[in-house]
Amino acid sequence: MRMRPRSIRSRDTLIAAVLAVLVLGLLAAGIDLAVRSAVKSDLLEEIQIDARRASGGVRDGSLATPIPDDTGGRILVQVVGPGGHVLDATPAATGREPVSGLWPSAELRVRDFVECRGAWPDRECFAVEAIRATTAPDSVVVYAWEPMPSYLVNGVLEILLGAGVLAFAVLVAWITWHVVGRTLGPVEAIRAQLAEISASDLNRRVPEPPGQDEIAQLARTANATLDRLERAIGRQRQFASDASHELRTPIAGLRANLEDASMHPEDNDLRAVVDSALRDTDRLESIVTDLLLLARIGTGAAAEESIDLPRLAEAEIARRTFALKVSTEFDGEVTVRGVRMQLVRLLGNLLDNAERYADELVTVEVSREGRHALLTVTDDGVGIPPEDRERVFERFTRLDAARDRGSGGTGLGLAIAREIAQAHGGTLRVVERSRGTRFALRLPLAGE
Repeated sequence: MRMRPRSIRSRDTLIAAVLAVLVLGLLAAGIDLAVRSAVKSDLLEEIQIDARRASGGVRDGSLATPIPDDTGGRILVQVVGPGGHVLDATPAATGREPVSGLWPSAELRVRDFVECRGAWPDRECFAVEAIRATTAPDSVVVYAWEPMPSYLVNGVLEILLGAGVLAFAVLVAWITWHVVGRTLGPVEAIRAQLAEISASDLNRRVPEPPGQDEIAQLARTANATLDRLERAIGRQRQFASDASHELRTPIAGLRANLEDASMHPEDNDLRAVVDSALRDTDRLESIVTDLLLLARIGTGAAAEESIDLPRLAEAEIARRTFALKVSTEFDGEVTVRGVRMQLVRLLGNLLDNAERYADELVTVEVSREGRHALLTVTDDGVGIPPEDRERVFERFTRLDAARDRGSGGTGLGLAIAREIAQAHGGTLRVVERSRGTRFALRLPLAGE
């Protein structure tokens, strides 16, 4: 099983350290090669002068014995015969074995190389130039050499470069650890605050650092999510309270009627008791059905299709029996995409509301408005006060007696209608009128 640091801070520090070792290691290797090449080049440039002077002296017979040394023994020169015997040398090289066994050929008379002897830590290396004096088979070879600096021979340069790489890698890791720690400090504060927030304490928020970086955006997004969650929980609690209140009334009436009939059967009309129980049961069933519909709206469980809105409205109006006059005005073909049964329910709820509160006339209109379809349902009733035009879309909302004279609804019809409109990317609102009430539904046109 692979082991890896659990925290981002540790992982980033490890990655930075590894990258530093790799990059600095390559840089150190380049420096090592560059230093070696530069030193070798400098040494060869120095020994070439003595090597070629001695080679010229061999060819013209002017080379003195021993070979003159102008470097104080720093550069050594030997003239070696074909048998490997030293024929002449500078004073410091006299009596020594030939520095190298490499013998230049007649085709390649000059050779530059590094010759090493012994084992570490007594190892010695020399920069050597070997020159074959002539192309004759029995030509002598002139060797000139100079010892390489000890730090290039005993590994001191590599040790220093390696120590420098490790030191810089440690420095990079330390800087990364502290920088990432400071960067992730706000994230840890956000995490700690989120861990302390519970469903009963949703009013708390995470700290928001200044600026527009990713962490600041994360904090703002987290707080926005907490805002939505708090509002959703608040609506859920209010909804549960309202639902329990609405369900309690028919349940209490049903229980009272049944208990009274059970305790005093001789004083009750059994048929009237059953009818009353059925009415309460119907109301309970309607409330539960509407609650289930509200829970399903917008879940994506139903398939969408293209719907001709005027034809849908015409079919829904034809299916109903109205006690009032219904006027329609449809603007040709107006197609939207949506879930047919949900849009039928939306229109049905608007028609129920209009019929309940209209005096004589209900008007249904469908038209185009830019890139949207517009459906309006208008009644000529008492109307809705401006301050209540949003409240009517809240669940279980009850207005004054003038608007509530047609009892029998669950108090969820308009809430369901707006939820369906929003789930279809549209809006539903009350339009201001001098008399009556107009509900305006806007939905995106199909293909827009």
